[in-house]
Amino acid sequence: MKRFSSLGIITVLILSLVFSLSACSQSSSKSVDTNLSHKELVAKAKKEGKVVSVGMPDSWANWVETWKDIKTNYGINHTDTDMSSAEEIAKFKSDGKNGTADIGDVGVSFGPVAVKENLVLPYKTHYWNSIPSWAKDKDGKWVGEYYGTIAFLTDKKNVKNAPKSWADLMSGKYKVDVFDPTKATESQFGVLAASLANGGSASNIKPGLAYFKKIAQQGRLSSNKIDVSSLEKGEIDVAVLWDFNALGYRDQVDRSRFEVTIPKEASASSCYVSVINKNAPHPYSAMLARDYILSDKGQINLAKGYARPIRSDVKLPAEVKNKLLPASEYKTTTHITDYKDWDKTAAALPQLWQQEVMANAK
Repeated sequence: MKRFSSLGIITVLILSLVFSLSACSQSSSKSVDTNLSHKELVAKAKKEGKVVSVGMPDSWANWVETWKDIKTNYGINHTDTDMSSAEEIAKFKSDGKNGTADIGDVGVSFGPVAVKENLVLPYKTHYWNSIPSWAKDKDGKWVGEYYGTIAFLTDKKNVKNAPKSWADLMSGKYKVDVFDPTKATESQFGVLAASLANGGSASNIKPGLAYFKKIAQQGRLSSNKIDVSSLEKGEIDVAVLWDFNALGYRDQVDRSRFEVTIPKEASASSCYVSVINKNAPHPYSAMLARDYILSDKGQINLAKGYARPIRSDVKLPAEVKNKLLPASEYKTTTHITDYKDWDKTAAALPQLWQQEVMANAK
């Protein structure tokens, strides 16, 4: 699944017209008690008996294990509809008071969009104090869950010397796959990482655009669909994507065939966040799900899916930690913690990518 970028507000408004209003019963956020003890929350969630998510499919970051745990521990059934971040916000918006979705997982830039649109229920998880201040809304309207870092995924059957740096990537003769940055947060951060490696910043993306312009002029820029099938067929040489996706693909296809590398000059990290629908039909189940996701077990489940837990105080079992790249690989990684500059950059990126990169592609 690809998560669409937060350039998003226009896209959200357009997509919101796509979803029809539901006549299902709903619970108004005004009547929801968000200050319950864990025991009280569990009791109310069990009574609801169901949680409906969007954009949290089994295959993404090992959500499957968390949903199984919630079913086993609390008897709460789960269903999901796979959506992009923009579609999730549009779904919340178009449903109105007749909410049909309870909880979603979106790129961090979409959290403020949801707040601005007054679509979310504020809930401070019981693990609130363990979450970094940059990864949560002060009122609990969105809360970070995990984060990813831009990496290279190299098929060593196609590429003899896997690139270790942006300089290596530039000097190669192989195709470089970058999913369309006009649509995907993942790819936008790929451009940001290249920019950081070449003197840019969250407010200055020009070096990253210039970098990919050169690759496009060389006729090496590709936008193949990156999935297990295309990787098995050898259709991807080197892909620029989140480390948790890269590691997952590597292990699903052939661990010995693929190499995952964090570019040594610089990379960029960003988190995904939990949003609860203000008009959730099962608000207490959604709140309990957020609690479980931020619990030690929930964070370990995400790490099993190669995503880095947002809580740094969670101790990962050795077998889980060994699945991830060592911490030493991330020494030059920049966490975006002030999204005001980045949101402005992201809003301008689609047009700039088309004008400065794609217009020069061979």
